Amino acid sequence: MAAQRLGVSLEALEVQRPEDFEAAFATAKQRNTQALLAFEDTLTFTYRSRITALAASSRLPVMYPFREFPDAGGLMSYGASPVLVQRRAAAFVDKILKGAKPADLPVEQATKFELVVNVKVAKALGLTVPPSLLVQADEVIE
Repeated sequence: MAAQRLGVSLEALEVQRPEDFEAAFATAKQRNTQALLAFEDTLTFTYRSRITALAASSRLPVMYPFREFPDAGGLMSYGASPVLVQRRAAAFVDKILKGAKPADLPVEQATKFELVVNVKVAKALGLTVPPSLLVQADEVIE
């Protein structure tokens, strides 16, 4: 596994309800966690402002799956372009409404990913974002 080769230990912090966020961040701090990776789900997306606020108050860098997180005060995001995903979904809906069977439609994987970096948050966390990463970013929030 790549994490082992890099000498990184991975741990899961389970969150099932909005009430679990505070405990998850407290556990991360207690374990001296260096960084977090937020997964893509409805709960995380819905409570993004709360999560980014907890990350800031815990002084933990977090990587998020959608660009809306850095817009809400998160450090950075890397994920499929939501606009393109929605366009492709609309094309599938159109085909289904015109009579195509869903089982006959091909599975598609995203081909465009976006990297958004919030350097204001990085500075607040005492982090220096390498220029090589900033150059690759689709958007840099100052």
